[in-house]
Amino acid sequence: MRCLVTGTAGFVGFHLARRLLELGHQVTGIDGITAYYDPTLKQARHAELAHFGSFRPHLCMLEEAGRLGAIYEQAAPDLVLHLAAQAGVRYSLENPRAYIESNVVGSFNLIELCRRSRPRHLLIASTSSVYGDSSDFPLSETDPANHPLTLYAASKKAVEAIAHSYAHLWDIPTTLFRFFTVYGPWGRPDMAYFKFVERILAGHPIDIYNHGRMERDFTYIDDLVEAIVRLSDVPPIRDGRKTVPSDSSSPAAPYRIVNIGGRQPVKLLDFVAEIERATGKKAIRNYMDMQPGDVQRTEASTDFIEALIGYRPTTPLPVGIAEFVRWYRDYYRA
Repeated sequence: MRCLVTGTAGFVGFHLARRLLELGHQVTGIDGITAYYDPTLKQARHAELAHFGSFRPHLCMLEEAGRLGAIYEQAAPDLVLHLAAQAGVRYSLENPRAYIESNVVGSFNLIELCRRSRPRHLLIASTSSVYGDSSDFPLSETDPANHPLTLYAASKKAVEAIAHSYAHLWDIPTTLFRFFTVYGPWGRPDMAYFKFVERILAGHPIDIYNHGRMERDFTYIDDLVEAIVRLSDVPPIRDGRKTVPSDSSSPAAPYRIVNIGGRQPVKLLDFVAEIERATGKKAIRNYMDMQPGDVQRTEASTDFIEALIGYRPTTPLPVGIAEFVRWYRDYYRA
């Protein structure tokens, strides 16, 4: 199939594009390669994808509606997989406009193109951050999620709503997937696990927020990609039927929201200990208060994804962390 993937120089987009190429699909990739973090890492990801003859990369910001439209028309995609976004909870406090321009305006531009030339399935990345600081676990797709704590989360919630309206009005089969703390090789340098490994190997202190009293439902990148590929094969239809209580299928549109997480929260201090085991070095721990916009715990309900595709992330944390450390040492010669 012809696939259009946005964010192919990013962490998740790169892994997804590579998997689609390995499966024999044609992939048109779009990425702005911004300086939010090291552009050379993004360029290295694209260089890996360039080994596939069926990969066609384009340097483009989603805010560039005219250029984006030309790329879309040339690609004539069967599948549209939208991963590009301004990521990061912390950065949204420093540069909020980037989240409106990239996540809201950029996503609107792409969804509008899907209205004009409807793909078989539009899949869009959202985030577990939309749930806010909930105390009702596991977090279910049918939970209200009306109180995002950061502009990053709010921008993703806005895209979910925009996509639903377009799915309803223009009959675009649409799946939104909410990620739960994705980690693994080729990861993002702004993520905690990346910083922990970097600083532990260098002998520098690591910052541990809320004095370690936090838990996260970590998702290994290969599991995430497997879930997205499987979901791409089952576009939603407009029939209003429910499979499980957490079935988020819309009664008014071919539209659904799906958690991608493992329902296995890990305590932050246990996570740090696993990195220490993988690196063979003890961390110098700097305990700090909770950061603005952060939440104490995440845990994904997996009932809906298992009902849809018979799958949920299962890679054990020791395996995933060891793979990341192996990649980090190799890539950075550390």
